[in-house]
Amino acid sequence: MSGKKNIVFGFLYLVLTAALGPYMVREMLPVAGEAAQKKQQVVAKLQLLADSGWEDPETLESLDAEAIAKRAAEAVLAVNAQLNARAPLEAMKGGPHAHGNLEALLNVAAGLVLLFLAVPRWAKETISWIFIAGALLHSGMLYLATLGVGWAGAVLGTGIGPILVLAGLLAIGVAALVGLRPRPVEG
Repeated sequence: MSGKKNIVFGFLYLVLTAALGPYMVREMLPVAGEAAQKKQQVVAKLQLLADSGWEDPETLESLDAEAIAKRAAEAVLAVNAQLNARAPLEAMKGGPHAHGNLEALLNVAAGLVLLFLAVPRWAKETISWIFIAGALLHSGMLYLATLGVGWAGAVLGTGIGPILVLAGLLAIGVAALVGLRPRPVEG
């Protein structure tokens, strides 16, 4: 039955992509939190130094320029470390997580539409597989590329996944134009 596999795939893929939320919180957030805490400590030391001496000319003269530079460099490095710690979380959240959820729901919607189309079976099957392949070759490869799987980035670089998703949308739109027939009103 054309469309059923898209509905099943869509809901299972949605579970997988939605499960990334707790994974990101459990695995990635603590690393980012530790980096943020360290940055706060280093910046607080620099602020304390600034508060204690930069406004008073006599205290400022007694401060060691090398110590000031060292604390400023530590603060810059701590800010950079925090940004680097958040980068994988932001990459996962903004790319694969969002696209995976969308493509899962697109598969569910496409599956429901396919159930009601009066077009040849081969057309339904082709559209069905285009949507599944598009999701796997786009957001699926985004997941793997974010995790560092090199070949997934190469597949993603071809652009085949988004092209398939767009082709599926176009194909189902044309199929709906041709084969979506309203039921006659009884009465």
